[in-house]
Amino acid sequence: MSRYERWNSLLELLAEHGKLEVEEAAVALDVSAATIRRDLDQLARQQMVTRTRGGAVAHNVSYDLPLRYKTARNAGAKQRIGAAVAGLIAPGEVVGLNGGTTTTEVARALAVRPELTERAEAGHLLTVVTNALNIANELTVRPAVKIVVTGGVARPQSYELIGPLASTVLAELTLDVTVLGVDALDTGIGASAHHEGEASVNRLLAERARRVVVAADSSKLGRRAFARICGLDAIDTLVTDQPLSEELAAGFAEAGVRVLTA
Repeated sequence: MSRYERWNSLLELLAEHGKLEVEEAAVALDVSAATIRRDLDQLARQQMVTRTRGGAVAHNVSYDLPLRYKTARNAGAKQRIGAAVAGLIAPGEVVGLNGGTTTTEVARALAVRPELTERAEAGHLLTVVTNALNIANELTVRPAVKIVVTGGVARPQSYELIGPLASTVLAELTLDVTVLGVDALDTGIGASAHHEGEASVNRLLAERARRVVVAADSSKLGRRAFARICGLDAIDTLVTDQPLSEELAAGFAEAGVRVLTA
């Protein structure tokens, strides 16, 4: 287990239990107590946890893990989803992408599509509109991709731009397809996110598109998060990594959402 994977696991344990003792964390992660102490000290210096005698307690940020600590979670599934979603997008389309580890994999898959890389000399073959700084950074060097970045205030947890500036730019644009990464997708309330500012921008990305694709691994399905993005009636396609339960499949089918398994 790498350092970042340990940190991610520690933060998730803290989010679940509220507090954590060094010895129990060492047993849970199968590492030494000394390693756990060093990890907790480093997380405390980054203001991710509050250190206590013998352990740590959850800092509020630990409920919303920074993107860099999420990259190892379900990595293979997210890469498969990214490739499947990229296959749904045609050259010449205007694509909206919000932030997140799964949409980052979508962006990476788009960047290596032969139709784009082999015909880059023809000019921009794809326009990507995003509020995610990391996605813009990865795609801006691709000559076949035109990048449009919304304005806004950056959230370090997700690298997403949020707020009125982002909304003002998106209100003036029309998209062919928006690909949404979500924190939760429930058959009752639809797609949702942990942070209300992100949910607001994500909602506008969905509203400005002719079709909406949700890219979400199975850990996000059947769950609800704090802030609603949109209902199932706004979603055309869900791309996930595992077959759905009968209950979830029935709920998405009733709402008219096409489900693809990568």
